[in-house]
Amino acid sequence: ESRWPYLFGMIIVPSLIQVVILPFLPESPRYLLLEKHDTSRAEKAFQTFLGKEDVSREVEEVLSESRVQRNTKLVSVLQLLRTRAVRWQVFTVVVTMGCYQLCGLNAV
Repeated sequence: ESRWPYLFGMIIVPSLIQVVILPFLPESPRYLLLEKHDTSRAEKAFQTFLGKEDVSREVEEVLSESRVQRNTKLVSVLQLLRTRAVRWQVFTVVVTMGCYQLCGLNAV
């Protein structure tokens, strides 16, 4: 029982390692391109991750995905339930997750 404080203190070690290493990790190319709008740093990050010089195809792919996401219409839960094409999929997921919560697996 006297060693419990040491056990809780061990959490500090991985936290310190993460704080020291984090500044040296590269940024995500997608984050740099879409959030920061920094194309040159995004291309450098792609080059680092992929190990090739020409990454224009990957940059264009991320930009086209972003355009598609911006044009996607969001629907409410009520509209989702009213859509006949996805009603059974939603019902299946809801029943499965309800059973998962009630079966006691989380307690194990």
